Amino acid sequence: MSFLAKYMGQRVKRTEDPRLIQGIGHYVDDIKLADTLHVVILRSQYAHARINSIDTSAAKAAPGVVAVYTGEDVAGKVGNVPCAGALPGLKVPKMPVLAQGKVFFVGHPVAAVVATDKYKARDAADLIEVDYDPLDVVSDGEAAAKPDSPVIHEDLGDNIAFQHSAGSGDVDAAFAAADRIVTQRLNHQRLAPISIEPRGVLAQYFRGEEQLNLWSSTQIPHLLRTQVAIMLGMAENKLRVITPEVGGGFGCKLNVYAEEALLGWIAMKVGKPVKWIEGRRENLQCTIHGRSQVGTVEVAVKNDGTLLGLKYNVTADLGAYHQLLTPAIPTLTGLMLAGCYKIPAIQMNCTGVFTNKMATDAYRGAGRPEATYLVERIMDRVAQELNMDPIELRQKNFIQANEFPYTTACGVTYDSGDYEAALAKAMELVDYKKLREEQSAARAAGRVMGIGVSTYVEICGMGPSGAMPAGGWESATVRVEPTGKVTVLTGISPHGQGEETSFAQIVGDMLGIDMNDVLVIHGDTSIVQYGIGTFGSRGLAVGGAALVCATEKVVKKAKALAAHLLGTGADSLSFENGKFVGAPDDRTLTIQEVALAAHTAASIPEDFEPGLSAQHFFEPKNFTYPSGTHICVVELDKDTGDIDIKRYVAVDDCGNQINPLIVQGQVHGGIAQGLAQALYEEVVYDENGQLITGELMDYAVPKAFQVPHYELDHAVTPTPVNPLGAKGVGEAGTIGSTPSIANAVLDALAPFGVQHIDLPLRPEKLWRAMNS
Repeated sequence: MSFLAKYMGQRVKRTEDPRLIQGIGHYVDDIKLADTLHVVILRSQYAHARINSIDTSAAKAAPGVVAVYTGEDVAGKVGNVPCAGALPGLKVPKMPVLAQGKVFFVGHPVAAVVATDKYKARDAADLIEVDYDPLDVVSDGEAAAKPDSPVIHEDLGDNIAFQHSAGSGDVDAAFAAADRIVTQRLNHQRLAPISIEPRGVLAQYFRGEEQLNLWSSTQIPHLLRTQVAIMLGMAENKLRVITPEVGGGFGCKLNVYAEEALLGWIAMKVGKPVKWIEGRRENLQCTIHGRSQVGTVEVAVKNDGTLLGLKYNVTADLGAYHQLLTPAIPTLTGLMLAGCYKIPAIQMNCTGVFTNKMATDAYRGAGRPEATYLVERIMDRVAQELNMDPIELRQKNFIQANEFPYTTACGVTYDSGDYEAALAKAMELVDYKKLREEQSAARAAGRVMGIGVSTYVEICGMGPSGAMPAGGWESATVRVEPTGKVTVLTGISPHGQGEETSFAQIVGDMLGIDMNDVLVIHGDTSIVQYGIGTFGSRGLAVGGAALVCATEKVVKKAKALAAHLLGTGADSLSFENGKFVGAPDDRTLTIQEVALAAHTAASIPEDFEPGLSAQHFFEPKNFTYPSGTHICVVELDKDTGDIDIKRYVAVDDCGNQINPLIVQGQVHGGIAQGLAQALYEEVVYDENGQLITGELMDYAVPKAFQVPHYELDHAVTPTPVNPLGAKGVGEAGTIGSTPSIANAVLDALAPFGVQHIDLPLRPEKLWRAMNS
């Protein structure tokens, strides 16, 4: 259908923002129910230990305490934490919601105290006496894979969770034909997502109705409902999950945690609402971590820069057990090892191992930042070996715009792209030739200046159901009320992506109404039809596509009624700017008038169903593949190692943009998190499995003054995968930024003979490199 684009493509301010910036939105902890009890969880201070006994008597006798529960209480009553990732030969350890007989990471939940307020619960938790028998700890991923390593889960035999290989092409022949082989060992340090709102759960049980209501700060309300219902052994349609405002997710809330099922079970036991709100130390200990891969990449290359093959042997540190998608994340790295380049032969060998740490899982980018970082770093290393400009090397090996759809040696088929166009625009913005001249002059003057480039492609729009562990489709319902206002029910679960605004823009244009007359509802499983949720930059690419299809159905139905009311054939009607216009006399009916007629049903066709609404479940045929170029310019202080980011240019191609203002916001946030990995953040455990970076005094999240000014632009190659032509942009900044910043810093260090330094690039490391 055609329509006047009044809103789509415009920089519309987010309609969500007024309630958020005024502090009148509602997060889980803002929900106040009468007689709510508070839960505090006692967690293990040991990384690996047997539990000989737990004495809760003093805690139970403490003032205000209602109940204390341990692993013995929940055994056989609450199921284990679920893992949806599936790989051949995958070992899945049992993870009860409270420890049973053993703990295997610092922060492992041991007991739950229920009291009349959280302070009394905290005091009572300190009275619980646990007799531990400490065991040997394994805190290094590569060491965990060795035969002589301490074994965390004895019933599994060793610490190797899986061994996974991916790729195609004749790798041996490619390396035999190479003029040279460039090798680099790379560490992708462990990161903590640090959403500004930690996790939280509120549970309320109605005995008469046998109805459990669960408020949770989650990205996947419907999937959470399904899994918690299974864990509690209750009917899914008796469990209502409500997701209010979510203060950041970044993938860490794409999960099913022990506390969500545990709180539901406790509410059923005590007969009163119960609430648990995660503290920041708990958040760093017990909310999933991201990345944590260490491996060696090898590239076979001709002397003219032609790439022949790539090998990546990697160990993925999974932590102590599997969360929902833990084993799946490293496989995403294997899907994107081709990057933007024509590499005919690729092979990844990945070993996933258990260590005495918190589990890893999806964190903004989820496996793709690892792929882009290693590909873009090795491209700079190849350029360095060949004495070739890094941009020239990339251009020589780019997949060309006329070669799409393009199937890589990793087995995925890129939908569309023009990598040269984005690169050319970024080079123009930064004036690349002049910049290199400035660098030469700066080096001659003794200054330490570097230029880094990253040309990336990522896999988004998750995704076709056959490639997903729990479905890849998405749902939408569009309902025109009798008064002409429109209600949208979407199966995605926005938490900062702005779909309350962008979805209203889409419906406003398609129905020709004021976008402020559109209400977008999400996150309540008793109101919204089943949906998959928000992650993997799929909100617009899949959820928005479902919305377009549902809106088209509404227009089609309305057109049939309008034709009946106007006494003409539907084929003779046009629909423009919210009005049906009949031929040949140009009589009109507005969509609002048709909606009222559909509800009063006084004059409707014989086979017309009263009301004006439609529902659609959109199943994508492929993923989408956003791409772009980021260029970073830095100068290093030789005396301190400090990094000054002089310029940061990003040209991203996310397909068609519904709201460029929201797109830029997503890119801003993404770059900040990618910069954080490059320069600051790292989760550190010591040899005893103790979390050294257990609070924000030690875990270095960048401050506002450490984030540079961004110069943003975009290229547009629409995707054929969905009717909007949109690819997704939520993870683009994170994926493109880390390698561009790292490459800039290491380009600055090249005159010192430095080839590589692992992230994060702290000033101390750089000072030593320049002054050793």
